[in-house]
Amino acid sequence: MKRIPASLVAAIVAVTFIAPAQAAKLQSVGPITFDDKGVLYVSDPKGATIHAYQVDDAKAKKADKAVKVEKIGSKIASLIGANADDILIVDLAVNPVSKNAYLAVSRGRGTDATPAIIRVAGGKLSVVATKNSQSAAKLPNAPADKSVRGRRGPYNARLESITDIAYVDGRLLVAGLSNEEFASTLRSIKIPFGKVDRGSSVEIFHGAHGRFETRSPVRTFVPFKVGDTPSVLAAYTCTPLVQFPIADIKPMGKVKGKTIAELGNRNRPLDMIVYQQGGKDYVLIANSARGIMKVDTGNMAAIDSITKKVSGTAGVTYKTIEQWQGIDQLDKYSAKLALVVRSDDNGATLQTIPLP
Repeated sequence: MKRIPASLVAAIVAVTFIAPAQAAKLQSVGPITFDDKGVLYVSDPKGATIHAYQVDDAKAKKADKAVKVEKIGSKIASLIGANADDILIVDLAVNPVSKNAYLAVSRGRGTDATPAIIRVAGGKLSVVATKNSQSAAKLPNAPADKSVRGRRGPYNARLESITDIAYVDGRLLVAGLSNEEFASTLRSIKIPFGKVDRGSSVEIFHGAHGRFETRSPVRTFVPFKVGDTPSVLAAYTCTPLVQFPIADIKPMGKVKGKTIAELGNRNRPLDMIVYQQGGKDYVLIANSARGIMKVDTGNMAAIDSITKKVSGTAGVTYKTIEQWQGIDQLDKYSAKLALVVRSDDNGATLQTIPLP
């Protein structure tokens, strides 16, 4: 699914990349991803914008060597002149061409945080220039950039205007919040970037809460073909797993997801990948409170949608990978390895781990 025709590569550079003098710099950093030609896409939730960068990292390389960089947070802090306690690793992406790791990093928290993109190549760290992007897609209906009083303290919905992104077949899929009545939104943005539409408002049934919801954002998602249907598998807080057919994500549309699992409440999904093993497809979900879940996708197409309140878990089955502890971010590195950011009492480590 993650393919972009070679003929479009030149078009991305020559037609849709805004001149550096015109492109805005990052105000914040959120999820990042690559297309299969190594173009890096960086989300800026505060700016409600997605930026494209032609990174100087096009030398093809096989993912044949183990990666391990200990105390990665401290090393990033030293590189950019910060305190280690101020470093937050927001996302991780592997360049499919070079197999180098890219980290979306925030120096500080909240609206005053400073964004950075860090490349890790051969164990060495470097800062990726982000002063001016070559192209940018601005979201037209993002939430207002203001802090309001919420149940858990001050809350700025603008910082969730983009909660995850992924590249599929010449498009960027984007999840987040909008200023619409149904605030939860999915978008399909064509590459090369043009005018960005208002996306599709999203409704799901939340099994643990026992009700339909339209305001909770997708936390993380992966593109995946369920049966014969190209889809988005999206995970929400507390923790529904929901299928959305990609064809249903249309301008000014409304899409109701199929809740295929309830994975347990009081939990926040952090990241997801899809991989193959023994001729079968699996989804790995990193979570704040429930470790790593390995989800069997074999019966996803046939499973009934959850439409009633659930106590505990229901829907598609999974098992917890007990030996994978402290995983905050992950991406697929090769057919047999995942690249993860793993935290413990000694700090964070960037490392490859055999897929379970």
